[in-house]
Amino acid sequence: MLGQTVFEFDKIVDGGNADKIPSNTVPADVFEWLESLCLGNENRAGASWLKLTKLGNQRAIQVTDHVGVLRSPGGFQLEILPKIGKNTSADIARARLMLIDMLRCLNGFRHLKTDSANLQSEEMPLLEVFVGEFLQAVEAVVKRGLRSDYVTRQDNLFALRGKLLVSQNLRHNLFRPDRFYTEHDEFSPDRPENRLLHAALRGALSIARTPANQRLARELCFIFADIPESTAVHLDFQRIRLDRGMNYYEAALDWARLILKGLSPLTGSGDAEAPSLLFPMEKVFEAYVAKHLANQLQSHYQLKIQVRNKHLVEHQRSPWFSLKPDLLILENSQNKLLLETKWKLLNSSATSDRYQLSQSDFYQLYAYGHHYLGGQGDMVLIYPKTDTFNDPLPVFDFPQTPTLKLWVLPFCLEGRQLLLSDCQTAKFFQTIGCKKSCQSPSSCCSSYQSVIQNNPTHPVAIAP
Repeated sequence: MLGQTVFEFDKIVDGGNADKIPSNTVPADVFEWLESLCLGNENRAGASWLKLTKLGNQRAIQVTDHVGVLRSPGGFQLEILPKIGKNTSADIARARLMLIDMLRCLNGFRHLKTDSANLQSEEMPLLEVFVGEFLQAVEAVVKRGLRSDYVTRQDNLFALRGKLLVSQNLRHNLFRPDRFYTEHDEFSPDRPENRLLHAALRGALSIARTPANQRLARELCFIFADIPESTAVHLDFQRIRLDRGMNYYEAALDWARLILKGLSPLTGSGDAEAPSLLFPMEKVFEAYVAKHLANQLQSHYQLKIQVRNKHLVEHQRSPWFSLKPDLLILENSQNKLLLETKWKLLNSSATSDRYQLSQSDFYQLYAYGHHYLGGQGDMVLIYPKTDTFNDPLPVFDFPQTPTLKLWVLPFCLEGRQLLLSDCQTAKFFQTIGCKKSCQSPSSCCSSYQSVIQNNPTHPVAIAP
């Protein structure tokens, strides 16, 4: 299968016109298709996942901060992986596995359970991963049995069955005394859940490219051959009724919803059908941090996501400019700790460049700290851990607000936790900490361990 793998913010050029053929090239027809997407989307709000640029003296297209897969109408597949794979020792396969692990934290992808060993050996593209997951979920449903239900039907039969519809019978059978137009109940697998699965199977068969996925899709389509495809997808999803004992349908229906209704943040657009799945890495990283951070808190602490009950100003008694921190930890309904995730790559040795931190992020946290913490407490900026940023930065103080502290911490994607190396503020570590299982040299220091041992009510659940 033709395809190309790139990373976030890589530039793509037309392979037919490249002077010095770079690694990120695509065929001429694919480049034209991508270019048409850029031109067609430039005035559309939120469609900034591709942009026109230059590489040397030739035209180029740059992917932005969205990851996933784009599939052209001709079948060429462009896989976009997180940029962190370029700045660490991780290769393409490890970057793909890391992304799949992070996608499990997104709504609609909690059923992603693909065997990582198989993915690494086969280097399966992302779109095939999703198709394979759906097919395996449907196969599990088939093995446990397709559920049937009583369906009311009207038909012109040779024998009286159910209730005779007199007016329809006179209209259709006035000269056919051997026929009866009836309404009757039939126990049939033709129910919304099965119709949706059949329609999604047909869609999966049209986009599957690996022999294993194609073979399984054809086998499952044969099993569903007697069940009509859904022709009113939206209505059938509203009619879903998972009766008692039908929980095993849930995973397959979630995947079917993704395939049939395109619930990814972005889908490919254009004149020709081109199934694509793209995800903004800011949201993926935020969901990943939120899920694993919540597992570190004791039960009397609460983690809230995207709180929005404060505003920057009021104008004529009307609140303006909502303040929405990514994460907020509460203790007994009181704001305890404020955290913001940033999908950016820092360099802890670039002190002259201020570690490549953004001034606007500090302004943002300063406003959050005054409105949510009353100008007193701890705030955290969370960035992904890389080879150039694997230890926390020294704490930041605000001269005009000395009671407000800002921490800049790395989050280990493989260890699934924040990395801590200093215990300058015991109050901060009474709320959040890292697990012993982390293999990073930036694991908990001895002073932090003493804080845990001397505080039996420590809110962080430490892994054994």
